[in-house]
Amino acid sequence: MASRITRAIPVAILAFIVYIIFTGSATHFDIVTGIIGAIIIGAVFGSIVVTNVHKFTQVWRYFWGLAYALHYFFVAEVLAHYDVTKRILNPKMPINPGIVKVPIDVSSDYSILAVANSITNTPGTVVVYVHPSKKYFYVNWINVTTPEPEGARKAISYIFEIFARKVFD
Repeated sequence: MASRITRAIPVAILAFIVYIIFTGSATHFDIVTGIIGAIIIGAVFGSIVVTNVHKFTQVWRYFWGLAYALHYFFVAEVLAHYDVTKRILNPKMPINPGIVKVPIDVSSDYSILAVANSITNTPGTVVVYVHPSKKYFYVNWINVTTPEPEGARKAISYIFEIFARKVFD
């Protein structure tokens, strides 16, 4: 019973936060409705979504998750938007698009998903294929600076892997 509740708590917290953000309101009605909905979602999906309860009880993982989010939104996104904007506003700037093989060094499905989403949501790169071995991605890159897999990894996914490994592996 305790394990089921422990699995439901992170899912319920996430559901509540998403509900409040998407409603854009924090009235008493929204908070009560959000709590009720979050408890139901946590109870139903907690045992499906959370496979390792021990990981969710390690508080330091939440700090690394916050650091990952801050780095992603305020560093990686800003730099990528700046680069793509420069290419749009300056047609003479070289563009060398291509698909590159990018090896990855994370193990859990959550960390693979986090790295793939971080790459895809960053302007200028899109993960087009995850190899079934889960050891590498194929990434469509707006400006291929190196076709070598390790060089592409350092330029595209390395920093995301560091954070994802600390949060999910």
